[in-house]
Amino acid sequence: MALIDLWKSNPSAIASLSIDQIVPIAGNGQLNDGSHCADELRQFLSNANLEMLAKYAERCLEIAFTNSGRVLQDVINEIGRRLDYAVTNGRYQGVKNQIGFDGIWHSPENHTVVVEVKTTDAYRIQLKTIAKYQEALLSEGKITKPCSILIIVGREDTGELEAQVRGSRYAWDIRLISIDALLKLARLKQETEDPETSEKIRTLLVPFDNTRLDEIIDVMFSTAADVSTPSADVAGDIDEAANQEETLISHAIDPTAISVTLDAVIDAVSKKLQTGFVKKTRATYWDSSHALRVICSISKPYNKGIYRYWYAYHPAWDDFLEDGETSYVVWGCLDLRKAFVIPRSEFKVHLSNMITTTRPDGKMYWHVKILEKEPDTYYLQIPQGKDLALKPYELAF
Repeated sequence: MALIDLWKSNPSAIASLSIDQIVPIAGNGQLNDGSHCADELRQFLSNANLEMLAKYAERCLEIAFTNSGRVLQDVINEIGRRLDYAVTNGRYQGVKNQIGFDGIWHSPENHTVVVEVKTTDAYRIQLKTIAKYQEALLSEGKITKPCSILIIVGREDTGELEAQVRGSRYAWDIRLISIDALLKLARLKQETEDPETSEKIRTLLVPFDNTRLDEIIDVMFSTAADVSTPSADVAGDIDEAANQEETLISHAIDPTAISVTLDAVIDAVSKKLQTGFVKKTRATYWDSSHALRVICSISKPYNKGIYRYWYAYHPAWDDFLEDGETSYVVWGCLDLRKAFVIPRSEFKVHLSNMITTTRPDGKMYWHVKILEKEPDTYYLQIPQGKDLALKPYELAF
């Protein structure tokens, strides 16, 4: 049975294996360029969550198992995809008349990064050789300017390599980062919702003049602001003061409970749709092909009349879903063992009849309110139309 089929049939069993146990059951177990093993391993990694990728990277650095360097290269390229780069995997082994890059990462901002993965900086790296890879890729039209080089090193202690880069003529073309720091960026990116924040995170991987600290501080400030406000997804928390007539009595938010509920809802949706999901941002998920997409938000309960749950639906979420072939909006409830899974195509027709709010920064969102008109009978409120009965969309978990 193919590795990906084993993963789909028993994900917990495969997730419990170390990466050196997984490689032998991919294809014929021979991890070579162009091999079926490589194809299956990369497909599997595209389905793994970020913490699994972190575990695999750590294993590659701790244990020198067969082809651990090749596996690490694939893991790092997959982390690049989690940062929203379009990634081209390089060759495992250099051959004559082939350009020996480890990966090409093309950003949404149209900047290309030529990636070189090193497990350690114990040996001097031939910077000239890496620079020649970039020159060759440019001359063959495989990449275009602007472009730069990113060296990703397994260990955090990169002092000697830093000095080597700093003292070379390639200092303005090369950026250096440890795998641990790269994973921290990927985790930050995963917890953001604002596309501008993701863009700022990617700028850290591009060479820039750091004499002036404004750009770095801007990245830190915007990312911290985005990541630290998970309740902004809930419309009621934003507008209680501005909409006194609709102020609801709410329970306190427990961030841990919300996170646990979100994971449980996504797991239930995954089983319902018979596919695994990879977290893209705090609320957006997609399968490994990016064709099947969901957004999921959790609301605390409110107690006032028939109003029970209140969410914000953002244009960026709608754009994300629109780019998929099949998409769903998923509304979870903190105090219920059920969620409401609505095809985006059906949800979309009601948006024009929903209340909107525009923030001071110019960003708008739609209010999504779920009513409990009768005990355990829920409706999606359509202020300028007929409320939508949610019974057909309920998913117990």
